[in-house]
Amino acid sequence: MRAVWLREFGGPEVLTIGEAPDPVAEPGRVVVDVEYANTTFVETQFRASGNGPFAVTLPMVPGNGVGGVVAAVGDGVDADLLGVRVVTSTGGSGGYAERVAVDATAPFRVPAEVTLDVAVALLADGRTATMMTRAADVRPGDRVLVEAAAGGVGSLIVQLAKAAGAQVVAAAGGTRKVAVATDLGADVAVDYTDDGWPKRVRDAVGAVDVVFDGVGGDIGRTSFDLLDRGGRMVSFGLASGAWTSVPEDEATARGVTLVRPTATPAELRAYTESALAEAAAGRLHPVIGQRYPLARAADAHAAIQSRATIGKTLLETR
Repeated sequence: MRAVWLREFGGPEVLTIGEAPDPVAEPGRVVVDVEYANTTFVETQFRASGNGPFAVTLPMVPGNGVGGVVAAVGDGVDADLLGVRVVTSTGGSGGYAERVAVDATAPFRVPAEVTLDVAVALLADGRTATMMTRAADVRPGDRVLVEAAAGGVGSLIVQLAKAAGAQVVAAAGGTRKVAVATDLGADVAVDYTDDGWPKRVRDAVGAVDVVFDGVGGDIGRTSFDLLDRGGRMVSFGLASGAWTSVPEDEATARGVTLVRPTATPAELRAYTESALAEAAAGRLHPVIGQRYPLARAADAHAAIQSRATIGKTLLETR
């Protein structure tokens, strides 16, 4: 089968297409014929430096989320899974490939109303967005600021917060991304590359009750300063390259709660199932801004790193 190999850490060009052994459905496992592979900003950081949550040995095939059809099942696995459309995590590697083998308990069945590409876009980002909005306890009437609002997670948080009855302020980088956030239903959308964006937020809604911080750095710090007393701040990304620096004692003095969500594996699974169910009901719509053939994984990484992408970036194997 074809797969994308990472043989050394470095720029996007180190990702190269090549051959890899076909995976086998061992006992308790299934093989999935992949149609779409997820890509993330975290994967670009890992490719560049080797820093990440998974211990790996080079050479390796990166990628941690795919969607496709179950093509083979191992001993002890229900044969009814054959031919079923699924999305699944791979355990940290192996996703940039035409086939993957995973534990039979890992895949999620894709609802009939949801296309495979949409399901892959929701696999990680839908789980994260659902967990973050629930952890922040978004309530009707809350003034909610969402950074990176045109990104994979941020665009979903905009929709989930709006559905919860919040007044949503979307912050994004550049006019194109601001337009996307507006189309998603944000009540106010601002461009955080414009120095005057904090004033625009205050003029529109005053202080805010909740911040979803997907950028970090100076943008995250400015968002913290926009919080009202009793506010909540959840950090879910560092598109700037650094997490937001807010000392716990400073937050306490301001009456702000720095929300740090935790979840059991069962809860994480439930968050993914919830996101897929919301998509099946027509209430949650991931933004898939870019699609690249598997062989152009390097181009996908370059686009993500350049901050030129909108929403989710997928690799296509077919």
